[in-house]
Amino acid sequence: SRVYFASWAIDALAKSLDADPAMRAWIPPRRVSFVRAEGLSVHLPGRPPQPIGERARAVLDLCDGTRPPAAIAAALGIPVAEATEAVRWLQSKRWVHWRLDVPTGTYPERELRAVLERIGDPALREPALEKLAVLERGRDTVQAAGFDAEALTSAIAALEADFAALTATDAQRSKGERTAPCRGLVYSDARRAATATLGTALLDELTPLAQCLTAARWMTNRFAERVRPRLRQVYERLSAAGPVDLGAMWLGCLPSPYPEATRDLDAVQAELRAKWARILAVPEGARRVRVSSADIAERVREEFEEPGAGWSLARYFSPDVLLLADSADAVARGDFEMVLGEMHSALNTMGASLFVHQHPDREELIAETTRDFPGPRLLPMLPKELPLKWSTRSRPSLDRPQDYYVSLVDDTGDPHRPRTVLCADVRVEERDGLLMAVLPDGAAFDLLDVYANTLTQRVMDRFTLRPEGDHTPRISIDKMVVARETWAFPASELAFADEKSETRRFVRARHWRQEHDLPRFVFVVSPTEPRPFYVDFDSPVYLTILAKAARRLARKDPGAKLKVSEMLPTPEQAWLTDDEGAAFTSELRFVAVDQTVTDVSRPAPEPAADGGA
Repeated sequence: SRVYFASWAIDALAKSLDADPAMRAWIPPRRVSFVRAEGLSVHLPGRPPQPIGERARAVLDLCDGTRPPAAIAAALGIPVAEATEAVRWLQSKRWVHWRLDVPTGTYPERELRAVLERIGDPALREPALEKLAVLERGRDTVQAAGFDAEALTSAIAALEADFAALTATDAQRSKGERTAPCRGLVYSDARRAATATLGTALLDELTPLAQCLTAARWMTNRFAERVRPRLRQVYERLSAAGPVDLGAMWLGCLPSPYPEATRDLDAVQAELRAKWARILAVPEGARRVRVSSADIAERVREEFEEPGAGWSLARYFSPDVLLLADSADAVARGDFEMVLGEMHSALNTMGASLFVHQHPDREELIAETTRDFPGPRLLPMLPKELPLKWSTRSRPSLDRPQDYYVSLVDDTGDPHRPRTVLCADVRVEERDGLLMAVLPDGAAFDLLDVYANTLTQRVMDRFTLRPEGDHTPRISIDKMVVARETWAFPASELAFADEKSETRRFVRARHWRQEHDLPRFVFVVSPTEPRPFYVDFDSPVYLTILAKAARRLARKDPGAKLKVSEMLPTPEQAWLTDDEGAAFTSELRFVAVDQTVTDVSRPAPEPAADGGA
């Protein structure tokens, strides 16, 4: 296991260091990503051109995040004071950022250390590095505490005290809708030393998964098909006034990816459900439906078979598969069933930081990425966090030196990294009927690749075979459960939730469960809760949690419904055991790569012998 810093903790330290006015001389200013200068005019999306003087324009051109004011002055042959004043003016116009920023990364403390080590004044540099070292030593003490509860509690308390003293910031972020994961200063990720071997019998039963993957690709294709004309509308509106840069394009589409995205995706999902309804022909009122993959194969091909035509990430599909078996030996014998958990569409889940940095050989994963993308990719810079779902742990971490990063609104990259560009410097052009993002060096990529992550965020959990309704059956194809049984109940109809007596509430809740013939173990989704939560109907504690959730939802929207899904596998069906016989819940994480995609990107032109393009 390894203990990591949450990015917000190191950002807080950087902000406290940035408060020292003496730091300003050593902080490289950086042009705002969507600011573009032409001649003696500065262009910002949605605003008329603004004038700029020759000297300020020359300084702006050098505000690339790598040069402090003294280096800018030296490059232009002007006094440092003059360069500093120009940067200050550019900052007042909001054309440059001039602050101590920490590039995003799995190890934010290393990124901050690299920034601080570039400070030329040791009287400023060394105290700043020592403050960082205090937190690093605290993190190391937490790591060393291991499983000793008392030592761990003491180490975390000491780290939090040091952090609060250094930053004048609370060491725990409050829970709320605007708080991303990782509320504490540090977190731990771990990898078990054990290896489970299942044999090849599992592979022989994956035909239903292949059919689901074919349908998921159809879904991403249809969404991409709707996205392209939406983006073209924005492009044509902007291009009527002249050339279009990516910054203007991105901001012109907000809210990202574009305002009608949810409506478009709802329509695609409705069509997906309708197609599966024709294929599965589920009887009215059924609770269990099982079909043969061979019997539906031709219908699946007719409804869904086509090559991939989405954005860059849309060639990836990451299904989670759970096993119903007595043991690993039973799986090897073929004595098992499977459950399709989540189908993460247009996403390589194994590319997330928590998996990449627990993998014994990151270069092996990079090599697999290069098989998928032999040429460079265009990767949009992402925010460091997104409330409720996005944090350092889920940051994509399979980037390669040949890949380009483009900053959009969130300029979170390292300006010292080659192949890092600002969106204002990227042209949007039509080529062979496609809108392309053309980089300063001439490399060109499908414009959809710029929107890859925001499109994936919309579509990643939209795959379903399940019909809509207050009750849907468990659906199996061969030995794979592809849809668990579900129920939906208006929150106001859970009468037991308002019972004041815990004993009576427990009894009434169990009667309610029996009335609806619900299983003992379920997961519940509520519109007022950030994530699904687990309920054991034999546990007063969990029934109290369910009652509270029902009351919250009923207060907010009496007509809103709680969605209940059977837990499958159940705790008794955990097949994975360690060397001491302890059972663990588990899932098999697959990454499927669509091999039918046609790459439309174009590399940068090779320099000619005379240095030209």
